[in-house]
Amino acid sequence: MIEVVKEREIRALYDNDTITIYQAFRKEIALPAIKAQTFVSPFKIERMTWIKPSFLWMMYRSGWAEKEGQEHILAIKIKREGFEWALQNSCLSTYREDTYKTQENWKEKLNIAPVRIQWDPEKNLFLDKLNYKSIQIGLKEEAVKKYVNDWIMQIDDITDLSKEIHELILNNCIEKAKDKLPKEKIYPLPDDIKLIINAT
Repeated sequence: MIEVVKEREIRALYDNDTITIYQAFRKEIALPAIKAQTFVSPFKIERMTWIKPSFLWMMYRSGWAEKEGQEHILAIKIKREGFEWALQNSCLSTYREDTYKTQENWKEKLNIAPVRIQWDPEKNLFLDKLNYKSIQIGLKEEAVKKYVNDWIMQIDDITDLSKEIHELILNNCIEKAKDKLPKEKIYPLPDDIKLIINAT
């Protein structure tokens, strides 16, 4: 049976209460966060921060934890209710007439919404583009405060795992690398949220 892949769906590691998202930071931010199990100084709560449910998109963004300032990969379990609040209170980063009717409506929404949504091509194990999209979620202002103070349930440093998977790929041990990937599956979304974030 051929699986029909929709262009814009959220794929993630999740359970009944939490969803795992990924971020990459320099050690000065990552190590205190792991110790505190939330983000503390020098993390700046007033700046926008982007969270990603796709492990491989995080590997693409961070260059397998080798890009400057992204040497530590964090797997962060957050409350599903917080995650869905973010989606409910979001605005797409690009204008869509069927969603916003006019450019003015979209710009106004973009200016006031505490969350920004972007869909980018998902990546495979070799970080090549796939023909469907992965979601990136930008949190600012009220959303960052909720994220740091209420949503985070657990922070794990998965830098070593990321490097191990990369090493297996470089050594052409593809099946072993696949076995170590997080088991992401389609995240169930209410219809109203699908409309807000332009999911398919």
